[in-house]
Amino acid sequence: MTLPSAGQRFRDAVASEHPLQVVGAINANHALLAKRAGFKAIYLSGGGVAAGSLGLPDLGITNLDDVLTDVRRITDVCDLPLLVDVDTGFGSSAFNVARTVKSMIKFGAAAIHIEDQVGAKRCGHRPNKEIVSQQEMVDRIKAAVDARTDDSFVIMARTDALAVEGLNAALDRAAACVEAGADMVFPEAITELAMYKTFADLVKAPILANITEFGATPLYTTEELASVDVSLVLYPLSAFRAMNKAAENVYTALRRDGTQKNVIDTMQTRMELYDRINYHAFEQSLDALFAQKKS
Repeated sequence: MTLPSAGQRFRDAVASEHPLQVVGAINANHALLAKRAGFKAIYLSGGGVAAGSLGLPDLGITNLDDVLTDVRRITDVCDLPLLVDVDTGFGSSAFNVARTVKSMIKFGAAAIHIEDQVGAKRCGHRPNKEIVSQQEMVDRIKAAVDARTDDSFVIMARTDALAVEGLNAALDRAAACVEAGADMVFPEAITELAMYKTFADLVKAPILANITEFGATPLYTTEELASVDVSLVLYPLSAFRAMNKAAENVYTALRRDGTQKNVIDTMQTRMELYDRINYHAFEQSLDALFAQKKS
């Protein structure tokens, strides 16, 4: 029996949960934790790759191979469908966008979102963003759609136009992207709940709400977002932020106190880690192999 592709599993997840919660996983270990918690889809943030894997700001510095490395590590161990942030497509031409799409499918991603910022992009919740023309964004979508080797692979159009040109421009871009073949729409840095309903009514495609902390968008609940026809809710870096704060606290305590005794209760235990990564099953296989060799 042929199993559904990653893209089809992502579409099935969107259809089965209203709205679908898509949680950020900064690495393969976090992908397993997200699955254990019951999520049906996960996300790899471009800003997360930049900050987490490279220690750099999210300013268009990351390249395709940087992201593919983390995609492969996640999809190798976790079968949840993975949505990937591919920024502006990792290049200035349709050929770059096509290469990105084909590589993402090959490495096991289920979906991507591609945005309408210029190459020297910024975090979507930072000021002074610059966007390309609507036609250039439409061309990016067309290139992505044409490059698919799996028709179920999801192409999501992200627009940052709201903060730059206003709501009407963002709506026009979203509609144009859907007409060009985008499967879903990601309007970035939304400031009012009702705006999502406006997008949903106009584009007639699933809408993603990016509910990131400390940004321009209020922390709306799933119930609030369902009421305005949002189909997907993204939490891109929630666990990453918590992980970073915990690490800083541990480093500070170690340096200050000369011991980890005062922060030990904030740590995942050794046995909890082994349980989350299925350590004992690997060890038992190794023991069986050694026993076989001895006999």
